Amino acid sequence: MTTQVSDRNVAFNVPLPAPALLAHEQPRTEEQARTVLSSRKRIEDILHGRSDRFIVIVGPCSIHDPAQGIEYAHKLAGLSREVEDQIEIVMRVYFEKPRTSIGWKGLIMDPDLDGTANLAEGLRLARKLLGEVIDIGLPTATEFLDPITPQYIADLICWAAIGARTVESQTHRQMASGLSMPVGFKNATFGGMGVVVNALKAAVAPQTFFGISPEGVASMVSTKGNANCHTVLRGGDDGPNYGADAVASAKSVLEAGGVSPAIVIDASHANCSKDFEKMPAVFEDVVAQRVGGNAAVVGAMLESNLVEGNQKILENPEEMTWGQSVTDPCIGWDVTERIIREAAEKLS
Repeated sequence: MTTQVSDRNVAFNVPLPAPALLAHEQPRTEEQARTVLSSRKRIEDILHGRSDRFIVIVGPCSIHDPAQGIEYAHKLAGLSREVEDQIEIVMRVYFEKPRTSIGWKGLIMDPDLDGTANLAEGLRLARKLLGEVIDIGLPTATEFLDPITPQYIADLICWAAIGARTVESQTHRQMASGLSMPVGFKNATFGGMGVVVNALKAAVAPQTFFGISPEGVASMVSTKGNANCHTVLRGGDDGPNYGADAVASAKSVLEAGGVSPAIVIDASHANCSKDFEKMPAVFEDVVAQRVGGNAAVVGAMLESNLVEGNQKILENPEEMTWGQSVTDPCIGWDVTERIIREAAEKLS
């Protein structure tokens, strides 16, 4: 009898389709590729001061139903066309959710919302939805939580985030150094900026690390470094950090560290004290700073959905509210539309 040494706490280990196979099943069109590249270029121009437009990364805290996500995308695309002279709207299409302890981990990890963790189906749904959002004409944004995920969907992402829980992770910093889109690093949950400076230094530098190839084989990945990384302020345990003094302090730390001074400010999370009803006022303050001449403030983030607030996941999805978040509470569409239109007027 062979003594078991490995996988003593593993229930099962199921192979997933290789990234190249999924891309073959759901190929990226040439038109989608052009949209992604042009969107990334516009965002890069804003980050580096070559454009005076303002980025607004807006959308659901998480996507739990692709049909609801597409309905939101159609509304957002119409608004985007209205304000495109002043604002580069990028839709949040977030599929992976970091959990403080336990909970639903996002559409990729659990597309059926019931703990069955059908990752293969989750990856297919995510790739399909991203293609549809891009076809509508919207740039896409997501948070990369698992370092394997980008191999499956990164070619359809225009902007990416590294979250507050993973900004200190060497794995995520190395991953960002090889990503092809601009990447925003959030300040740590305790509010510190030093970790962001270190993350930016690592991400703009060449790195070599363990990864997987498009064929799904363990590989050595060597990167050139990503020159389009920047900071996202989201508040912390000590409170918000969106105000003018906090922004000036953050900019000073970034400049002293020799990294990009470009700052996107998240109007949700700790910056609104986790109260979604305060989010519009935070957003308006951020816009006012930019209108007042602070060129370092290049954009803002909003958690927004068709219906305000949030809800619990129910056994019967038909009993759930259509267009309402199942993770963080969001502002509703009417408020979203109003504050973005008002921002465009001020920015003009």
